[in-house]
Amino acid sequence: MKEKVITVIRFLLGLMMVNAGLNKFLHYMPMPEMTEQAMELMGAFGASGYMFPLIAITEIIAGVLLLSKKSTAIGAVLMMPITVNIFLFHAFLDTAGLGMGIVLLAINIVILVSEKKRLFPICGCDANCC
Repeated sequence: MKEKVITVIRFLLGLMMVNAGLNKFLHYMPMPEMTEQAMELMGAFGASGYMFPLIAITEIIAGVLLLSKKSTAIGAVLMMPITVNIFLFHAFLDTAGLGMGIVLLAINIVILVSEKKRLFPICGCDANCC
């Protein structure tokens, strides 16, 4: 049962990230209403010329990795900075989306915890650490 739940949330996060990444290139979903501070940050990202493509490519790659059972751990690790920033963006600049930010961060943490045995070698631990 636990593995099925992890698989479902892994697929949900993976599909959401692939969708969000593709939307940054194809613009098929409208941007939601945002506060003035949030719009200023988004404007700065757009003006940089590289930030939105970088975020989009990272979301697509991490999403595809999350969809694959063998690469779930690396996909979740790659996704963590993005979900933390989504959470912080909504916590400080646009509280209307804070619920979704919390959900995305929680899902990512659950996936990381479920993949902890695959992550042990990255931090120099063996399977008996925890």
